[in-house]
Amino acid sequence: MITVSIDIGGTFTDIIIIDEVGINYYKVPTTPKNPEEGVLNGLKKYLGDKKIDEFLHATTIATNSLLGQYGLELPKTSLLTTKGFEDVIEIGRQNRPELYNLNFHRPKILVPKNLRYGVHERADVYGNIIKNINNDELRKIKDSLLKNNVKSIAISFLHSYKNPENEINVKKYLSKYFDNISISYDISPEPREYERTSTTVVNSILSPVTSNYILNLKNALKNFGDPDIKIMSNAGGLIFSDESIQKPVNIIESGPAAGVIATGEFSKILGINNVISFDMGGTTSKAGTVINGNIEITSEYEVGGSSHHGRLVKGSGYPVRFPFIDLSEVSSGGGTIIWKDEAGSLNIGPMSAGSDPGPVAYNRGGKMPTLTDSNLILGIINDKMSGSDFKLRKDLSLKAISKLGDPYEVAESAIKLANLEMARAIRLVTVERGLDPAEFTLFGFGGAGPQHAMRVADELNIKNVIIPPEPGVFSALGLIYSDMKYEARKSYPEDIERDFRELENKLKNKLKSPEFIRYADCRYRGQGSELTIIVSNPDKNEIINSFIDTHYRTFGFTMDREVEILTIRAFAVENRIKPDIFQKQHGNSEYYKRNVYIEGSWVNIDVYNRNNLRENYEIAGPAIIEEEGSSTFIPEHWKVHKGKYNEIKGVRL
Repeated sequence: MITVSIDIGGTFTDIIIIDEVGINYYKVPTTPKNPEEGVLNGLKKYLGDKKIDEFLHATTIATNSLLGQYGLELPKTSLLTTKGFEDVIEIGRQNRPELYNLNFHRPKILVPKNLRYGVHERADVYGNIIKNINNDELRKIKDSLLKNNVKSIAISFLHSYKNPENEINVKKYLSKYFDNISISYDISPEPREYERTSTTVVNSILSPVTSNYILNLKNALKNFGDPDIKIMSNAGGLIFSDESIQKPVNIIESGPAAGVIATGEFSKILGINNVISFDMGGTTSKAGTVINGNIEITSEYEVGGSSHHGRLVKGSGYPVRFPFIDLSEVSSGGGTIIWKDEAGSLNIGPMSAGSDPGPVAYNRGGKMPTLTDSNLILGIINDKMSGSDFKLRKDLSLKAISKLGDPYEVAESAIKLANLEMARAIRLVTVERGLDPAEFTLFGFGGAGPQHAMRVADELNIKNVIIPPEPGVFSALGLIYSDMKYEARKSYPEDIERDFRELENKLKNKLKSPEFIRYADCRYRGQGSELTIIVSNPDKNEIINSFIDTHYRTFGFTMDREVEILTIRAFAVENRIKPDIFQKQHGNSEYYKRNVYIEGSWVNIDVYNRNNLRENYEIAGPAIIEEEGSSTFIPEHWKVHKGKYNEIKGVRL
């Protein structure tokens, strides 16, 4: 059986091929305009004419298409909503995301006013139908939709999460004339009219785009045996490709989720309970937590939103109410551009050189220096550490950074700024969740993660760091170690146990033999947001007590108010058979010397090849461990050794 795992990143596409011989890891440059081309180029090069049995995929097609980064034309989309609520997606929450930014611009409205239709229908807050659909009115709306050449339709009626009858009837009528229709009850059956409508609109817009991408990928894969395509979802599980076509909001954060899954699985193998996932790639850095084997989940995200030091700026993007792995993300990757502002202060990001043209050292036309250029001239990485076939040009990097000042001082300062930025991202998923990062082990991966992991740990007083095997493609390993996972939810449950079972019965048709995980979104009455907690016992009092404990741990206080269980969620999980790929390796621990610029001076330090390290061989910093696609920097006050499963274990002295 041949399994292929593909993770498309902003700079590189990671490919893992498992066959009867063993496991092979590859990196190829991402092709942003046609991401499937990079995938196929890699498969043709490394797989030949072999047939694939299982194809696992993480993709950024949904987010990047919405942001216009792939140059794809989004389908003309219309919104049908309750009469009087046509402008809900434009009014939003009326909050000003950046209070002191006089030049702030709201994101582009996804559906223009002339394509928003108010329908004379109504359900009350309890789900009772007050006014039914009028077919004559629908006929006029249908004619207008056809006249305007609308390709996608989003339907979101008031209180349809309690009773979807009117939404279902409108979809049934319009389905005779249109193929792509999303109703809010199917996509996001929850209160909050604006967020639910926004989620449905985003889904409707992305559905044709995702459908075309997956169909093109399927056609291309026919030459490799026409395998089933399974795609990583936001919630950290695999779904079949038809689900991602119907609900593309499922895969908005597909790629980043895979890295957290890989961290969780490998931490189980190592017997470590509390870990931080730190994934630094070519464009961004992502951080998440795994606590006692449980991955933290959140219920809302803003697609295309801006962030401030890793914190998502509310109101800057398009709200999506859907389960997401709780991640923070900052613009700090290997390709992050270094620049000076008008006052002469050094800055990093948010701009990135990506894979085209890439860092200056790639010699592909890039003019702006990046963090990769900085690590190269300082000696942290050598000229073959990109994971590609070409050699990095240190002379070009040196020339580009020199334009900003003394090149070595600028490079070192830029890296310190990046480390601070990435430490902030980790604080968002630890300190701001009531967790002490010093009690966690940091897993550093991604092509650039091992270069910075121990220095970021220093900023957070973290004493233990793990560099997993094959860190450059570790997120793609997460796909291999993921299970199938589907979600359903219901708001304002009346009988919690009965309603959980109702959700689980819905999900049974998705998978052959699923197990179920339960969650509940709770809040104190009057609060504007909820906390998502795991439900081990469906007893209402148990859920309330669990929420009170979580709220106190997160915010440091409790309230003398009634606790509301707003929404319950069920996840159906079907375990996949996972290969034993974390194998021992033996070597002679030979090393050579290289000059590295550290804290203002050149130091001649030991440089090791990871594959040649003996198990338990101890290395004291400063030192470097090199491997294909990555490089681990060990600061002076750290020592490391190679573990049982080829992991690098770092301990802060």
